[in-house]
Amino acid sequence: MKLSDDWRFRGLIHQVTDPAVVARLDAGDVTAYAGFDPTASSLHLGHLLPITNLRRLQLAGNAPIALAGGGTGLVGDPSFKDAERPLLSLEQLEENLTGIREQMTRFLDFTPGAGRARAKLLNNADWLTTVSLTDFLRDVGKHFTVNQMIAKESVKSRLDREDVGLSFTEFSYMLLQAYDFLRLHLDEGCSLQLGGSDQWGNITMGTELVRKSSGDVVNGLTSPLLLRADGTKFGKSEAGENVWLDASRTSPFKMYQFLLNSDDALTPQLLRFFTFLEHDAINELDAAIASAPEERRAQRALAEEVVTLVHGSEAAARARRAGEALFSEAIADLDEATLLEVVEDAPTTTWSREELLAGVNPVDLLVSARLAKSKGEARRFIEQGGVYVNNVRATAESRVSVEDALHGRYVVLRRGARQLHLVVVA
Repeated sequence: MKLSDDWRFRGLIHQVTDPAVVARLDAGDVTAYAGFDPTASSLHLGHLLPITNLRRLQLAGNAPIALAGGGTGLVGDPSFKDAERPLLSLEQLEENLTGIREQMTRFLDFTPGAGRARAKLLNNADWLTTVSLTDFLRDVGKHFTVNQMIAKESVKSRLDREDVGLSFTEFSYMLLQAYDFLRLHLDEGCSLQLGGSDQWGNITMGTELVRKSSGDVVNGLTSPLLLRADGTKFGKSEAGENVWLDASRTSPFKMYQFLLNSDDALTPQLLRFFTFLEHDAINELDAAIASAPEERRAQRALAEEVVTLVHGSEAAARARRAGEALFSEAIADLDEATLLEVVEDAPTTTWSREELLAGVNPVDLLVSARLAKSKGEARRFIEQGGVYVNNVRATAESRVSVEDALHGRYVVLRRGARQLHLVVVA
């Protein structure tokens, strides 16, 4: 299938400076870039769309450039931000760039075996921190009017707010990004910039600068932003934390569970943007959402594909098994680190080893854990079959002892489908 047909099916094309550029990607041999702000030492799930876009281009024979913003990261992109970003030190930026470099190798082929489609990872600090201010103002600034710059929606949205405003540092960002495109075009033969729809103003500044400086025509293409129903960007947990691509910051299990809980309305778009599933498979999963949403087949496929892409098939399999174990007796087979991760959000109480030696009635554990208001209510929950110890259904005759403690330290108490509590044996 042609790349252009695939991108149209997936809804990846939001704006493009010239519709003909999409067809040129089918033939391969186009050099394209996408930028990544090094605001942290890891990329997050929100970055996965430009990453997969670059990967799709490379698989079709085009050469992708991942541009780390070591230079622009010193300034900060003001596009549609409510406040100025905190400025990072050079040491922080270098640490962040090191993490991003390592992550990019998982998705793109940087080896000579890729031939003309070999990926490159560049840092715009190489030219933005070495060009003199007067040269920059003369060679770049002269091509744009202030009127033109403040008309950009990303800037205008901040200027219209008296409580925030816009610093001159941030105002200069679009010129820096435009200069990136010019340098990449002159030095690498790059003719296409990719980005989210919020980057359209910055991208068109770049295409204009290349045209005015060299006479050459280059293009820009944006993809839609991934937004939740409330209008916020996709990629953060309910607590507002980023879902990181670094396993030490967001584990494969947490990423798997995050995707497994994706909203039905957003899942079809996520399947198209984040996975490399065939079109027929995606259409079947769309139908499954409509016919049997409670089975969450689409979300399971999404979680499996994305975690495999980011962390590998073994990590995805472990994350899936850990999720399944949360409600099965297989919880006893989890290693200690995975067990604690699975029950991380559960409240805890501590019981001494001596208290559990002779065995404790689950009724007492339920009351202590506040899963029941009284012993009478606890007995009723047990009689109704809704209480589980390490996911084994408790009965009126059950007793919980030290021998039941997983890894000699933990007892997982559950009431109903979702109310978990961790008893720690001290």
